[in-house]
Formats: sequence, structure tokens, C-alpha cells
Amino acid sequence: MYPAELVKPMREDLTKVGFEELHTAEAVDAALAKEGTTLVVVNSVCGCAAANARPGARMSLQNAKKPDHIVTVFAGVDREAVDAARGYMIPFPPSSPSMALFKDGELVHMLERHHIEGRPAELIAENLVDAYNDHC
Repeated sequence: MYPAELVKPMREDLTKVGFEELHTAEAVDAALAKEGTTLVVVNSVCGCAAANARPGARMSLQNAKKPDHIVTVFAGVDREAVDAARGYMIPFPPSSPSMALFKDGELVHMLERHHIEGRPAELIAENLVDAYNDHC
């Protein structure tokens, strides 16, 4: 578990643009039970989350079509919420950072760490925008 003061700015990187933090399994279940589309970002302290994942997620929200709901869980901090979110992402193996788009609770698009690491934020945003245009 990472100290709260260490992850605070990393959390705020997403919450300042409207992402709702989920801290429990019940909160994850409730978020994914909502109608419409939901983007779940599994946040992380790693460098690729700071350089690529979080900026890519933020940039993607500039698109005309975007998810109805945007939420985040933090790997290494909110274990219960992360485990619950990853349960919805099966058959994909756990990875962080990662991003998943759900439509009416069904997984419709997944970005695993290997899709994020080493790729520029703009490419990640473009990938998400394509998913939004197809599903939102």
C-alpha cells in the first residue's frame, strides 16, 4: 500500500477532470450497474501512468462523444475496488495502469498496460476516442 500523500497528486490528476474515485467493491458494482457507458481507469504510481495513461485518458475526454460515467480505482491503494474492477475485466489479466470501457455493464473495449507502456498519450487518447465513437 502506498502512502496517501504520495498518491494524492496522482489521484487528483484524474479527479480534477471529473473522474469519480471508487474505494470499495460495492462502489465498483454500483458504478458498473449504471446504464450507459462507463470508463474505468486503473490508476498506478508507475511512470507510464504519469506520462501516458492519465494524460491520454484526460485528452480523450475532449471528444464530442465520451462516456456517460468516468471512474477510477488505484492499484496498490484501493485493493478491494481494484480487485472488483478487475473481476469485470475478465478474461484480461490484471494490469496497471489499464482502462476499460463498459456499456450497460458489459466490457466493450480494453487497454492493457502493454497497450499503454511506451506509447504517447496522444495515441492512447486516439484509441479511447475510437472506442467512444463506436460505443458512446
